[in-house]
This record gives sequence, C-alpha cells and structure tokens, in this order.
Amino acid sequence: MNNIHPTNIYLNRDDKEQYLKQKAKVIWITGLSGSGKSTLAHGLERRLAERGYLTQVLDGDNIRTGINNNLGFTDDDRTENVRRIAEINKLFLNCGIITINAFISPTTEIRQMAREIIGNDFIEIFVDASFETCSQRDPKGLYKKALAGEIKNFTGLDAPFDRPENTEVIVDTNTLSIEEGVDLAYQYIKSEIRW
Repeated sequence: MNNIHPTNIYLNRDDKEQYLKQKAKVIWITGLSGSGKSTLAHGLERRLAERGYLTQVLDGDNIRTGINNNLGFTDDDRTENVRRIAEINKLFLNCGIITINAFISPTTEIRQMAREIIGNDFIEIFVDASFETCSQRDPKGLYKKALAGEIKNFTGLDAPFDRPENTEVIVDTNTLSIEEGVDLAYQYIKSEIRW
C-alpha cells in the first residue's frame, strides 16, 4: 500500500456538481428481501430524472453478478459486499452523481460502516415490511426455499436483520403504495440535492 497514490483530479466534486446543477448524495435503501427496495429505488430514479437530476442505481442482484460475484453470504462476505459498494458510492459522489442503493445491508454495524465510509452525504431509507408481508409477496421465490430449508443464512429467518433506529426516512410498504413511498422519500431528498 505504500506505493499507491490516488491521482489528483482536474475537476473537483464542486465543479462537477455545479456543472450538473445538483448536490451529490448517497441514498441507501435498506430492508428485507421483497420489501420493495428495488422498486422504490427505480421509482425514485424516475422521479429525479423527470426533474433533471443525474442518478445511478446500484442494486444487490446486479452488484453480486458483477463486481462482487466472488462473495457469498457469510458475515465476512456481507461486510465486504457493503464495504465495496460504499467505496463505489464515494467515486460517484466525487462525480456529482446522486447514487441510489438498494441493499438488504442487514446489520446496524454494516450500515454504520457504509455511513462512515461515505460521510455526511449518506441518506438512509428503511423500507419497512414485515417478514410475513415479504414472504407473502416472495417475488423471487426465496422465502419458499428458505422456509423449506433450501437456503441457509436467509436474512430475517436464520440470519439477523437489525431494524434501523436512526434512519432519515421510513417507508412502510406494509401499508403504503410504491407511489406513496416514492413521494415520501422524494420529499425528504429534494432539499438535500437542490443546487
């Protein structure tokens, strides 16, 4: 590590934000599998794009089939998964881009690590849906397999999910529609990203 020297950049983050007319932020959406994280992320992306904001969505399945395809679901691998994602987010922040993340990020410790890597530009949204609600939706058939014992270390069943306590926004998808959830999240985010 002694011979690694990050390059100096010609255009800094402020220059890029001014060019894009937006403040870069990291929106970190957490919740159980099937809670509506990805749907909320893409709905929020659409809402922001309609208002002229440049965004990038990072989603668990896409990241795990690409940059993190060598990681499993052990505690260490889950931590490394989130660490890499947070570092990618820092690169997007430096480009002035609003990054929307949809990751289970199951523990308080993991979410705190991401918050510390990213810093003050971290906005956490908890998509609150009960295990029962998610298992009824089961869009990928994962709950059926987990409950049958075919998937081990399944978050919320035999692997922990710590309910976020210090989140900026809670979107309760047990009762709210996706549009209502997008509205709620956008109302908080819009003042944070406005140039």
